[in-house]
Amino acid sequence: MKNKVCSTQVSVKRRSWSWQQYLNEQKSEAAPLSLFTQSQSVPSRRNGFKVGMKLEGIDPLHPSMFCVLTVAEVIGCRVRLHIDSYSECYDFWVNSDSADIRHAGWCKDNNHKLHPPKGHSETDFDWQHYLRSTGSHAAPPTLFTCRTASCGFRVGTKLEAVDRKNPGLVCVASVADVIGDRFLVHFDNWDDTYDYWCDSSSPYIHPVGWCEEQGRPLTPPQGHSNPENFLWEDYLQQTGSTAAPSSAFTLRAPHGFQVNQKLEAVDRKNPMLIRVATVTDTENYRVKVHYDGWPQQFDVWSDSDHCDLHPVGWCQRTGHPLEPPPGSSPTSPSQGVCPTRGCRGVGHIKGAKYTGHHSAFGCPYSDINLRKEVLLPDRLGGERVITLVPVTMYHHGNQDRLDRSVQVKTEHRVETLLVPLGKRRRQADGLSQPTKFLRMKQEEEELHITPAAESSLQAALHQSVFLSAMSAQPSRDLSLCWEQHRKLLPGVSGVHAETVQHWSVQEVSDFIESIPGCEEQAKQFRDEQIDGRAFLLLTQRDIVKIMSMKLGPALKIFNSILMFKHAEAWSQSPAEDCCQSPAVARSQSQSEDSVHFPTNHQSHFAVM
Repeated sequence: MKNKVCSTQVSVKRRSWSWQQYLNEQKSEAAPLSLFTQSQSVPSRRNGFKVGMKLEGIDPLHPSMFCVLTVAEVIGCRVRLHIDSYSECYDFWVNSDSADIRHAGWCKDNNHKLHPPKGHSETDFDWQHYLRSTGSHAAPPTLFTCRTASCGFRVGTKLEAVDRKNPGLVCVASVADVIGDRFLVHFDNWDDTYDYWCDSSSPYIHPVGWCEEQGRPLTPPQGHSNPENFLWEDYLQQTGSTAAPSSAFTLRAPHGFQVNQKLEAVDRKNPMLIRVATVTDTENYRVKVHYDGWPQQFDVWSDSDHCDLHPVGWCQRTGHPLEPPPGSSPTSPSQGVCPTRGCRGVGHIKGAKYTGHHSAFGCPYSDINLRKEVLLPDRLGGERVITLVPVTMYHHGNQDRLDRSVQVKTEHRVETLLVPLGKRRRQADGLSQPTKFLRMKQEEEELHITPAAESSLQAALHQSVFLSAMSAQPSRDLSLCWEQHRKLLPGVSGVHAETVQHWSVQEVSDFIESIPGCEEQAKQFRDEQIDGRAFLLLTQRDIVKIMSMKLGPALKIFNSILMFKHAEAWSQSPAEDCCQSPAVARSQSQSEDSVHFPTNHQSHFAVM
């Protein structure tokens, strides 16, 4: 593990802070225990999981998949799980009584497919052999919560369901799996990253025909031959399926949470922490959670029955540290090395791969990361970094210039979308060409782009990346595509060269690591002892030839340097500028052995 943080930063006990005193001071009340579900309440049994134990469980990013897992960390009755043979950035937290985890061998006993670690065959995987070869042992079956309830749903039956990632859409869906009283909702002809588990009382599922009764549009399966005239009767006959019975749907009553009630909530930006929180707004089945002492921009909406919400006193009863509002306790730990107010350097923007951070670049709460989407490469797609690039799309009726990569509303307009390279992704709504969006079955599968879209994509890439590095007047040209650079390199915006030149070697390394696709280069910068001054003096030749970097990372790093200098040039006159101007940098870099980035760059941009 990298960037280790002293364990006392997380587990320190704040004896001077108490819920009762805080509630009196705030003149507020705790949310009643009766409002919380069983999964949100204190578990009936003590957490017996130990670090190193093996088990089976659902991958939260691929809800249809059971994977081989290892207990990586235990705090109170919460467990951090690691997907064997994959990066720690895919680790995730669950409660010890979670329905998403099962004992080793459960999949085989219950006719479910288990996805083994890399290098192991799905058909020949054997738990006993794997435990011996790894020198580990399985978590005892007695540690897992036994559930015997059932539901009225059957695999293959059809329903209408809300797309949780695009809540404005109600789509044609199927029951893909059933375990006890829960079932897996799958959207027909879409990959499994949109799937979710729920029970029969979920407000997000409806029987066939619900949209028609409510006068709401129903989104047909992607690729349907006649999407504008979709009929359930025809579709059920074509697929040889049946509708889930209306009697299976048991919509639960709206929650009873009230505004200003207090509770304890997992920090969504830093899920190893649980914070003092307040309900600031409500809907029938959702609550808006505010982390006390933090700006409102960190507020999140959550399902009222989400397992990350807990009643007051839950942490104390389960042995989990509770994070009080920053500054509310005189004996709270010191600010630490992170400059972000309220942050103690615990956690990292890239998840559990790093347990701590030392600068704003790794801080989950820093301004530079606040609006930056954390993009994880799909672990089933070769663990490639996916870079978002702005692409102008022209819409003419139902013809989309990028009809195989995104879905957009079919209006006559021009708009800029962020299109992820190397990964298929669902957009807002509407239908374009009848192309099926199925889960990628091969790691090497790439995004297929039409020739017209490919030309537009290359133009956008050339403008936003090559323009500033190759132009005869990079300072002027950089300002023309500043917005593109801010989206490509969000950690650079607003940082001046005057600040950068005072960076330590570690701060430079942290910045390089924060650039998508440049994680491996960060160590190289540390090894070469490159501090802020040296970083600003780097030329194209230094980066490409001397440091032997690949084109993708080199472009991003060199353009970051130009952007730092450009920001400085805007705030100071040339006479006051203490660093090289972008024009000087370009002149110097091109005069040394006439080093140029190649112009035939198409193949380099499939994935950055």
